[in-house]
Amino acid sequence: MSYRIIGLDPAPYLDLHMLSDAELAARGVERWRVDTKPGAPCRISLDDAEIGESVVLLNYLHQPAETPYRQQGPIFVRETRRRFDGVDVVPSALARRALSLRGFDARHMMIEAELVEGAGAAALIEGMLTNQSVAYIHAHYAKRGCFAASIHRA
Repeated sequence: MSYRIIGLDPAPYLDLHMLSDAELAARGVERWRVDTKPGAPCRISLDDAEIGESVVLLNYLHQPAETPYRQQGPIFVRETRRRFDGVDVVPSALARRALSLRGFDARHMMIEAELVEGAGAAALIEGMLTNQSVAYIHAHYAKRGCFAASIHRA
């Protein structure tokens, strides 16, 4: 079963990179200078930021439905307009990390969940999507639990 992974829309985040550290702090956002790679997986490009690159760390509501699974958490975004959009491709940031894949139904209730090394994620994604009750999948980085990307049928 084909799947599609798309990074976050860069538009809401572009202005953040032009703000001062004080202006970011007033919004609960922090600027980070990347000192290790991999280390700061961007949720737009779905790749790790480069050493020396500036990224912003902010809170993101990735599961906005009014269910017990409503959830938000920290994400990194780099200053880019290059949004990952791939069919049957696991992007670099996901492929190099252990993942928690969580399948949700149309009511936004979690009905499946599995752990997988990123390199083996494609087979698990395809398998979850054979369950017609799975409307979409959220990938989280297993080590820290942070939201990585949404996955849908292609």
